[in-house]
Amino acid sequence: MDKERLHKIMAARGVAGRRASEDLIAEGRVTVDGEVITTLGTKVSPDADIRVDGKPLREPQKVYYILNKPRGYVTTLKDDRGRKSVGDLVSRLRNRVHPVGRLDQDSEGLLLLSNDGWLTNVLTHPRYEIEKTYAVKVRGRMTDEEVARLRSGISLREGRATAKVKVLKRTRESTSLLMTIRRGYNRQIRRMCAAVGHNVTRLRRTAIGPLRLTGLSRGEFRRLKAEEVEALRQSALKASQRGKAGD
Repeated sequence: MDKERLHKIMAARGVAGRRASEDLIAEGRVTVDGEVITTLGTKVSPDADIRVDGKPLREPQKVYYILNKPRGYVTTLKDDRGRKSVGDLVSRLRNRVHPVGRLDQDSEGLLLLSNDGWLTNVLTHPRYEIEKTYAVKVRGRMTDEEVARLRSGISLREGRATAKVKVLKRTRESTSLLMTIRRGYNRQIRRMCAAVGHNVTRLRRTAIGPLRLTGLSRGEFRRLKAEEVEALRQSALKASQRGKAGD
């Protein structure tokens, strides 16, 4: 999760305005995870235990948005290198949210944004194995044997990566696939396809658990419906229980 300036978090949680929040920090009245912070501009995680005069900040209302991320945008709210970022697309949001997981700069499709730390952890940690589905196009005609290798698993440095694979279309120049993965290692699908000799030319995420990317043009976002939030949380709860049972 991206860190933010402490006084901005305090202002967003209704403690005081940004200038008054800076004064509280300078006076030594603010702690983060038990440590007194007096340096203005300090960046901390929004999930940290932040207290003013010993009293914890009130929790913000949990909000959930779905974004159809275009290619060419990095998955961060602000990029230090000046690249186009997801934050540029959702800048008009008044709620403070963060991207749940990542999509590569060259990847597109479904991106969830929320301030729900528990849900973020369950949806992004490999141990909980939430299914994520991608429409994938690779260069060259992929053979049945190569598809079988993807299904049986490819050894990556993090571990063995497997996928459900459905062939949508094959030509001499390219192959279109629908791939569903559970663990979500870094650039997993690109690395798996490269391992069988095919470079990915387009990668679009279409689903996370029960959440589907429908009705949104590239760059558009909307707030999740109550039933979508409930379905997503129920899916995450079941995954969390499975993860605990496996400990």
